[in-house]
Amino acid sequence: MKGVKVFAVALIIVLAFSTILFAAGKKEAVKTEIKDPLYKAAIAEGGEVVSYDTGPNWANWSEEFKEFQATYEKVHISYNDLGSGATVARLEKESLNPQADTAYYSFVYGGIAKKKGVTQGYKPTNFDKIPKGLKDPDGHWFTIHMGTVAFAVNTNIVKNVPKSWKDLLKPEYKGTIVYLDPRTTGVGFAVLVAASIANGGDEKNLDPGIEYLAKLQKAGNVKSIDTTVAKAKFLKGEIPIWISYDFNEYKAKYLEGAKCEIVIPKDGSVTVPYVISMVKGSPHPNAAKLWLNWILSKKGQEIFAKGFVRPAVPGIELPAEVKDKFLPESAYSAAKNVDWNATKTVLSEAKKKWEEKVLGQ
Repeated sequence: MKGVKVFAVALIIVLAFSTILFAAGKKEAVKTEIKDPLYKAAIAEGGEVVSYDTGPNWANWSEEFKEFQATYEKVHISYNDLGSGATVARLEKESLNPQADTAYYSFVYGGIAKKKGVTQGYKPTNFDKIPKGLKDPDGHWFTIHMGTVAFAVNTNIVKNVPKSWKDLLKPEYKGTIVYLDPRTTGVGFAVLVAASIANGGDEKNLDPGIEYLAKLQKAGNVKSIDTTVAKAKFLKGEIPIWISYDFNEYKAKYLEGAKCEIVIPKDGSVTVPYVISMVKGSPHPNAAKLWLNWILSKKGQEIFAKGFVRPAVPGIELPAEVKDKFLPESAYSAAKNVDWNATKTVLSEAKKKWEEKVLGQ
């Protein structure tokens, strides 16, 4: 009889514990349920979003992908890494049979993409909070973050850290410098604009920058002019001096172990907004909208901030542990906010001149 009682008590305990576990599981399931109709629609259309030019080694896209897919488990992100100019060219080529859902590029190329008819208007979460000059009024493109052109100097290789564009012309920096091609990449074009500002030009007069980069090339100080993100090479120690955006360089230094010094050239630089668009004829329009909403959401903007990328939505602050690692504001005083709409008027001509004077083509 005693054994029966013990069994009965044990059975009650097991049943009670099981009930608690079931209730907890049910509660957890309710907690993680996503009721966003865009999510359900995205799943119904295939559960995929194709995001052009958002390479994981750029900005903090790798974390954006990770967190987005952890939240929306049934939507997969496909991406490529083309460069801003190449992205617009690809969209134009595919316009009769669009393959991309969204496209990301430097500010100059947002308006170009709209003019070529390869974007469509969409106003995602927090669109209204973006300052007027940093978005298309109809939502064909809108700024999601910003970065400043800077030098990342590998201090294992370079002992005298250059502080200016003028310094880079010195013979001691022969065969050390890498930047991206301004004909196909937004950051390459930003380097050209920054060099122009530093040498007496402005957003409409890029000749001083072209002349400067031609001198740098002639001096033999340029190691290579690449077409895709060079961070992997920098991390391997293959690039002594890398000219890129500060956010890529901070991430390389503080999150990926690069021994380097980051420099905002004291004779001039520029701060560049980066924008994104929904592609006209997007094959997965609901997934595209879900992805764009995520990018401009508080969560999406905070992920950029954690990766040293300055958010576009006002009120999203850099975490203290990130902000403390930035160069002081006095260093950033050399970086100008230029009229990027004005640079569009000279973009094509500047590319041709750069090709002729720098590459001799």
